[in-house]
Amino acid sequence: MLILKLLAFVLPLGLDSFAVTAAIGASGRLPARVRWRISVLFLVFEAGMPLIGVALGAPLAHAIGDTADYVAAAAVIAIGAWMLLHGDSDDEEEKAGRLVSAHGVALLGLGISISLDELAIGFGLGLTHLPLIPVILAIGVQAFAAAQLGLHLGNRIAERYREAAERLAGIVLIALGVFLATQRLLA
Repeated sequence: MLILKLLAFVLPLGLDSFAVTAAIGASGRLPARVRWRISVLFLVFEAGMPLIGVALGAPLAHAIGDTADYVAAAAVIAIGAWMLLHGDSDDEEEKAGRLVSAHGVALLGLGISISLDELAIGFGLGLTHLPLIPVILAIGVQAFAAAQLGLHLGNRIAERYREAAERLAGIVLIALGVFLATQRLLA
């Protein structure tokens, strides 16, 4: 059960990472150093943002008490709905173009923008009762792997499939949030 919960939590984030990096890969063949830089950026931000979410969410959870579990489930559902409904490929392509050429503060800003869903996931992480370190490691591994795969396959994959991957990620996160809220109600 623990492995299934971990996969349900991490795989939607991988689909989102894949969709963004596939848009980058669609822009043409990138030098190996650029692919590595982008993949490491995804790893650092997508594995780091849940830690910030946990750090911010723990005091909030303590302050609001029993309703914290429902707020966390709502946050997971909200990020899933945003991923499902936003589906703006123009925005992804614009972000992709900026990511390839960004340096310094611009790279930091883009790193934050690609990992906001992981920040929201961090708020709900305590609700899952999953061990923090394995979740963060799994998120880092999936971010790196999805980035490499997306960068390599991006120019071969039709845009509609990239958008479908992001929508599927949203649906899975909504289902996970509903499951977590239902599990709390029945406990």
